[in-house]
Amino acid sequence: MEGNDVQSQRFRVQIEASVPLKKQLWQQVVSAKIRNQAFLLKTNEKPHNTLERMASLVRSGDTENLEAQAAVYYWSRIFDETLQFRRGREGNYPNNMLNYGYAILRATIARALVGAGLLPTLGIHHTNKYNAFCLADDMMEAYRPFVDKIVLDLVKENKGLNEELDKPTKAKLLEIITTDVWLDDERSPLMNATHRTATSLYKCYAGQSRKLLLPKFL
Repeated sequence: MEGNDVQSQRFRVQIEASVPLKKQLWQQVVSAKIRNQAFLLKTNEKPHNTLERMASLVRSGDTENLEAQAAVYYWSRIFDETLQFRRGREGNYPNNMLNYGYAILRATIARALVGAGLLPTLGIHHTNKYNAFCLADDMMEAYRPFVDKIVLDLVKENKGLNEELDKPTKAKLLEIITTDVWLDDERSPLMNATHRTATSLYKCYAGQSRKLLLPKFL
């Protein structure tokens, strides 16, 4: 946290961010997440038009909770029907792989936020008082489908035979930080992209921009 020399000033800007601004930022995050989910369905030849439509309908603050509606649609289709998959932290394979990948992603986002001089505790949507990484949980949402893509590929390769988090599987999931994403019309490794996302968030807090830089699939 000592890496940013204007940290106290940035903390102040973050703390003073208005509720309407935070709702607008959350709208951008949710819309980007759903679009990435739609893209992943599309590239796997699954129905995706419903999610594309949802992404365009997200309002400030996601008042209609389209994020949750999209999740129900997405998780019921992304994996092969034979898996009978249901998303849940304590659920069956490949939930263990998703959990591990998301943990890596969360740590990467949190590091980027701290590097940008922001408090990862103060979220724009998540507000759990027992969660020290509410903002990281907010900002990782648009990045989650990139983890899903790696897990989906692993499931296809393993054909359900290797369900444990062995070393090769963990190594594959660690590749998430070097996965290339499309950000602001540029190709960028995901780790670098998270730092640009965090910087864009500060600029929105400071009134220098209204647009978050959020990732898309190549």
